[in-house]
Amino acid sequence: MSDPTRRDLARMAAASSLAAAPRSAAPTKGLNVLMLHCHDLGQFLHCYGVDTVQTPNLDRLAAEGVLFERCFCSAPQCSPSRASLFTGRYPHSNGVMGLTHAEFAWDLYPGEKHLGQILKDAGFVTAGVGVIHETRSGPQRCGLDRYERDATARSVADKAIELLREFAARPNQPFYMQAGCTEPHRLAPRDPRGDLGFVGPHFGPDDSHGVTVPPYLLDTPGTRAEIAELQGAVRHMDEHMGRILKALDDLQLAARTLVIFTTDHGIAMPRAKCSLYEPGLRVAFILRLPGREGWHGGIRRREMICNVDVLPTILELLGLPAPAGVQGRSFAALLDGRPYKAREEIFGEMTYHNYYDPRRSVRTETHKLIVNFSAAPAFMDPSQSWRPRSDTVTPPNPARAYHPMLELYDLRNDPWEQKNLAGDPSQASVLRQLGDRLRHHMESTADPLLAGAVTSPLHTRAVHWLKQG
Repeated sequence: MSDPTRRDLARMAAASSLAAAPRSAAPTKGLNVLMLHCHDLGQFLHCYGVDTVQTPNLDRLAAEGVLFERCFCSAPQCSPSRASLFTGRYPHSNGVMGLTHAEFAWDLYPGEKHLGQILKDAGFVTAGVGVIHETRSGPQRCGLDRYERDATARSVADKAIELLREFAARPNQPFYMQAGCTEPHRLAPRDPRGDLGFVGPHFGPDDSHGVTVPPYLLDTPGTRAEIAELQGAVRHMDEHMGRILKALDDLQLAARTLVIFTTDHGIAMPRAKCSLYEPGLRVAFILRLPGREGWHGGIRRREMICNVDVLPTILELLGLPAPAGVQGRSFAALLDGRPYKAREEIFGEMTYHNYYDPRRSVRTETHKLIVNFSAAPAFMDPSQSWRPRSDTVTPPNPARAYHPMLELYDLRNDPWEQKNLAGDPSQASVLRQLGDRLRHHMESTADPLLAGAVTSPLHTRAVHWLKQG
């Protein structure tokens, strides 16, 4: 990065971060790591209680592995969330405060360590298939020896299976592979204007078991049509993830491979993706490691975890030290049955996506506080359509609704965050307590929002162009 302000922020964040995690007392040798991921899924799976979506392969993985019912992402957008997943650090600390592609142009700070880099340095052969959205600098920046670009679910499965066959021929060489598909991201134009729907050339809507309309959306024909499309996309993604998992079994690699399946953020529906509400931050997270007690067997965990916790957990399992500055907390002890202090809070953030819309949040077991730093629209609409087909319950007219500075929700009585209690005098103590916790988090991680507005890479380039004369 050429922007000295961003370099300064990176140094501040590193200086204020947590120290390196301790090595595992009993390193695990000879394990492989397979990270399966997809776009825009949230927890929209049958094994997470969505009865009308058909996901038999991921349901089976959950039945054989460990499903976390309350896993959250650090940010409800593609690049920032993935950057956290693969570095163990919050977006404002690792540099990816917005999308990495096109003119958005965010990227990992030069000193950030990607999981692929760490495992390559530890002797793993590394490979990637499909989606790389955590950096704009390509697969080498991720430490990947091999990379196959096509990100459609069918192609991802085809290429991943080819690589697994190669890995199986070298049983003494541990491998790391990350394989990510685009589906169920909105894929294809549905009308001459180019508005996007979920269906693609190889699959259509699926309402064979009905549709499940989330409670935060109005049950209208438009919403039902979109949910049917989403269900078709999720079913298609599940089919091809299932092919990869079957190949792992057929090649006799499953017994020594840690499999993780996850996603970046919530579904691409209003008040989900691109929001700090529960539907935007809750994500599917399933892992399986046969032969290690607590890491398989159809276990469901209720403890809160965040995707910044994934990298330190993998490294502790493998007996590798986490880089200095990792902000996530390993939950390997939880799975192993060793002493473990559960998270008491989850922090969420958004800075840039389609436009500058800085927000920060803290969630406890009972409440959530969202602090909005701009008077932008009440939620950023992820439908990629000029006239969205789906409407929210709250606010009833999104075109006329804007952020309040503070939002406070009682998650016990209002799990879909429909009633803002920030102005209720009886909640003043809760509001202040959560505000203190959020401020401490932002200070301890050197969040640049505390110093003022965050400048985008495009802004910096535009100013540079003007000054050239």
